[in-house]
Amino acid sequence: MKARYNYRIYPKPHQIEPLAKAFGCARVVYNDALWLYKKALIEGLPIPKDVDKQVITQAKKTPDRAWLSEVSNIVLQQSFRDLQTAWNNYFSSLKGKRKGKKVGLPKFKKKQSRQAIRFRKGGFKVHSQSVKLAKIGHVKMVVSRPLPSSPSSVTIIKDCAGRYFASFVVEIPQPIPPPSVPPNRGDAEGRGVGIDLGLTHFCILSTGEKIENPRLHKKMLRKIKKANRRLSKAKKDSLRRKKRKLRLAKLHAKVKDQRTDFLHKLTTRLVRENQTLAVEDLNVAGLIKNRKLSRAISDAGWAKFKTLLAAKCDKYGRDLIIVDRWFASSQICSCCGQSGGRKELDVREWECLYCNTVHDRDINAAKNLIREAGGQSDSEKRDNAVLDGAFKVRTQENPYPHTAPWLSPMSDCRL
Repeated sequence: MKARYNYRIYPKPHQIEPLAKAFGCARVVYNDALWLYKKALIEGLPIPKDVDKQVITQAKKTPDRAWLSEVSNIVLQQSFRDLQTAWNNYFSSLKGKRKGKKVGLPKFKKKQSRQAIRFRKGGFKVHSQSVKLAKIGHVKMVVSRPLPSSPSSVTIIKDCAGRYFASFVVEIPQPIPPPSVPPNRGDAEGRGVGIDLGLTHFCILSTGEKIENPRLHKKMLRKIKKANRRLSKAKKDSLRRKKRKLRLAKLHAKVKDQRTDFLHKLTTRLVRENQTLAVEDLNVAGLIKNRKLSRAISDAGWAKFKTLLAAKCDKYGRDLIIVDRWFASSQICSCCGQSGGRKELDVREWECLYCNTVHDRDINAAKNLIREAGGQSDSEKRDNAVLDGAFKVRTQENPYPHTAPWLSPMSDCRL
């Protein structure tokens, strides 16, 4: 199993220029090759052969591209391979051979956006507090955690805020022993939790716990608006505009880092304390189209949360079950299994007409999610005296016979 380890690097002043040259040369090779590919596609011609020789080897001999020789050839070759991968992914997606969301045509790289170059084995070497790059030298690196194995490649990244990072690809053993569980939580084996995502609270667990939504972007919104206004008034291509643009990028980077830190800590805790996790398959892309809730949903980071949760469950051998988005988790009573009908979003508590149980809307939905996933919460397992904390195996017939056929339990989709 492959994983990425990211570290912050601090190049010296005399290393800034070689890095900038490497970023620029890799970008030019990528754009030149993409132009040849698109030209052949528009004219209806077959994809030309030996494109890498045209944009790298032969281009170095011309006066207009002679400066390509100033950087490592590994960087140029990797940039061309990245284009090949993006080009093949587009046609594989177009033919239906590639799973997931449709992939568009590769776009030309811009100088003002995020920059990245990749070194493979032979072009870099990792030391205790630095990484040595070909034709650049030793770059100081903050090693926050040791690498589990020898990296196969490293990507040097410069983000829009002017920060530099080194991203290593390493092979990690599988399965990895999960992080230790706090003593007060007991053994994670057999534990299951349903996770209902929201806006007032980021997520509500089937155990009754509610995780507050930090609303990080909302806290910085005033400063971001002010920085946007100042940027719009600056003269184009001026030094002042560059400074204000950097200021705005740093504000967005701060919000992004805080959100990523929150999501990493939350997902690690959930994976550490539970064996099975059930989350609803929300249509985040469709929900963002609601102009009244789009900013709040984007600020919450639901899609990033599900991505991190899936990756960590796969890494530590946990079971992640995605419940179908059409499952009416908010309408079914978690005690008797009867449907109480459709409820508006402003109804946060409701009473079951069959068993007279008063439910918190979100907690009830989380409990129904873990039930639909084939498990039970800890309190229910204790009440029902399930043997050794194991889950009850759900039978194939519908556990809620009163519901419509489209509300029947969906098949498990494990990541």
